[in-house]
Amino acid sequence: MPSPSTPFLSLIIPAYNEEQRLPASLESVHAFVSQQAYAWEVLVVENGSTDNTLRIAQDFAGQHPGFQALQANGRGKGLAVRHGMLAAQGEWRMMLDADLSMPASQIPNFLPPAMQGSQVIIASREAPGAVRYNEPEVRHVGGRVINAMIRLLALPGLHDTQCGFKCFSARAAHELFTRQLIEGWAFDVEILYLARKRGFTITELPIPWYYNEHSHVRPLADTLAMLSEILRIRKNDLLGRYA
Repeated sequence: MPSPSTPFLSLIIPAYNEEQRLPASLESVHAFVSQQAYAWEVLVVENGSTDNTLRIAQDFAGQHPGFQALQANGRGKGLAVRHGMLAAQGEWRMMLDADLSMPASQIPNFLPPAMQGSQVIIASREAPGAVRYNEPEVRHVGGRVINAMIRLLALPGLHDTQCGFKCFSARAAHELFTRQLIEGWAFDVEILYLARKRGFTITELPIPWYYNEHSHVRPLADTLAMLSEILRIRKNDLLGRYA
C-alpha cells in the first residue's frame, strides 16, 4: 500500500532547449494540477540544453511547491524520461512533451477510474476518435511511414508509438525503465517492446493533438536514427540484454 505521503500522480516533462515553450506549458500544467484533490508532483528533467531551459525550470520550481527541476547528465530524450520516471514517487507516472501538444485537461483520461485495469496507457493520434489540428500533410505522411516501420519490426498492432504522452503504473515504470537501454528517439519503442515482453497490456487512448511548428523532429535524420535503434532493440533482445 502506498504511504499517505505518496503522490497519486507524477508528471515528468523532458526539456531540451525549451526556453521558448516551457514557461507557458508549466503554467498550463500548474493550472491543471492545482485543481486536483489528490497529491501530485511535477518533475522537469533538463539534459544538455544550450539555452536557459534549466534556469526557467528552476525558477518556476522555486515559486511553485510540488514542482522540481532535475538535471540528467547526458543527451537524449530517453535518458531524460528514464531519469524522471525512476526519480518519481507517484502511483501513476506520466510523461508529457514540453510543448504540451495535448492539453493538460486530457490527463484524467489516462488515470483510474477512467482507465481501469491497464498499467500502460499511451496517447494516440491515430486511434478512432483522435483529432489532429494544423498538422502539415507531409508531416502526417512521414509519421505514418515511421509507424509502418515500427509495426513491421517491433510492435505490430500499435498505431502511434511516438506521441509524447504516456502513463505507467509505478510497478510498470520500475520494471520497464530500469531495463531501458535506448536513450534516443526510439526509447518509446523499446519501452513498449519491453511492456509486451513482460506481459503488460498497452492501451491506446485517442487524444486531441495540436501540431507545433517548432518541433525538434528532423524527418530524414531522425527516421534513419529510429531504424538503427529499432534494429538495436531486436539485437538486444536476441542477446538476452533485457533479462
